[in-house]
Amino acid sequence: MIFDQIYKDSLIARKEKNQKKSQFLGYIRSELANRAKELKQEKLQDSEVLKILKKQEKKLKEAKESSKNSQREDIQKDLEIELEILSQYLPEQLSLEETEKIIDEIISQLQASSISDMGKVMKEVLAKIGAQSNPKKISEIVKKKLAS
Repeated sequence: MIFDQIYKDSLIARKEKNQKKSQFLGYIRSELANRAKELKQEKLQDSEVLKILKKQEKKLKEAKESSKNSQREDIQKDLEIELEILSQYLPEQLSLEETEKIIDEIISQLQASSISDMGKVMKEVLAKIGAQSNPKKISEIVKKKLAS
């Protein structure tokens, strides 16, 4: 489980005195623990952990983008390190071609032909791809394919 792996890695980082990794994984662990308390669960399932990690990745990317104008290279470097640490726990992203192939398969399976079928297609695609692709990008592709 991803939750357990993050815990183990945070202990290893602490033992190795890798302060940046230890602090960041500690923050992630607290986010996961807070979400588990909200859901009244002892441990989160991988799907819920991935949602939180993807949300954190989005925040870090936005912070990195907004800090580009500040000329603060130390902040940029810290954000890059955190994104690198986070990427170890996220599934590998599908290429655009792979994503389009899966979308085409699902559109043909569902015999979707118009934009009104978008909800059904999105539901199936997201269930199959999960966190391996950006939902916004998937939505754009599905919309384009169903509109033509």
